Amino acid sequence: MKANVPQHATYEDLRAEIARRHKQFSDRLQVMAEFALDHPTDVALGTVAEVAQRAGVQPSAIVRFARALGYGGFSEMQLVFRSRLVASLAPTYKERIAKLRQGGRFRDSNQPRAVLAKFASEATVSLESLQDAVQEKDLARAIALIGRAHTIFVLGLGGSYPVAAHLTYVLRRLGRRAATLDGLGGGVEGQAAAATPQDVLIAVSFKPYNPDTERLFPEIVARRVPAVAITDSLLSPIVDGADVVFEIPDMPEPALRTMTAPMCLVQSLAVGLTLAAD
Repeated sequence: MKANVPQHATYEDLRAEIARRHKQFSDRLQVMAEFALDHPTDVALGTVAEVAQRAGVQPSAIVRFARALGYGGFSEMQLVFRSRLVASLAPTYKERIAKLRQGGRFRDSNQPRAVLAKFASEATVSLESLQDAVQEKDLARAIALIGRAHTIFVLGLGGSYPVAAHLTYVLRRLGRRAATLDGLGGGVEGQAAAATPQDVLIAVSFKPYNPDTERLFPEIVARRVPAVAITDSLLSPIVDGADVVFEIPDMPEPALRTMTAPMCLVQSLAVGLTLAAD
């Protein structure tokens, strides 16, 4: 028997619904929700048993997950995930990595040149995926929010700090009033307290999410400060409350997260802001 909730005919609608309801699910269904968002190709092509094994749940949990989203069963939900593959003729993110692995460019090696080739390959694929994923309307919306802001507050701690620091540097070089929320010289809470609805917050965070970023982001957006989030998942702690979300998934099994795509994105936002003002 179907749950009394609407079905979601498009993959993007289904992704948004999974993210919206994630916290309402039981622990097992939360695991399945996270797996579905992180591994959509596996869900699209696998059997119930295969998906259950990969996700680390019982097959019955997958069926409950599908029914909780309004589908009669896994097969019905799977059709929506398969529509994502049919809609695009371009190789998926994981398919590109698989081809690189098959070509030997990701084989283990202690040669510095091979290490360089590995990181260069990851960066290349991440940039191609960024270009495929980012939509014109999101770029335009983000640039408009930033352009109206009195001060641009940039929040990116831990591993995301290089992206935040670089964005602040570029914005200042372009004559914009920008401040990094980094806690240097005092508490980061004190720095964040200056943000008002006339400003904008650009937050950057990837797994493992920095606890201070996770704590500060909702506090700032609760004060009606417009926010742009740059992150890796719709389940990220900096998605809820953001006006614009740029989702940049990590590479499968990366040696280290490549910052090439986030750096490219923030540079594009900064330069696009200047071009829009001309």
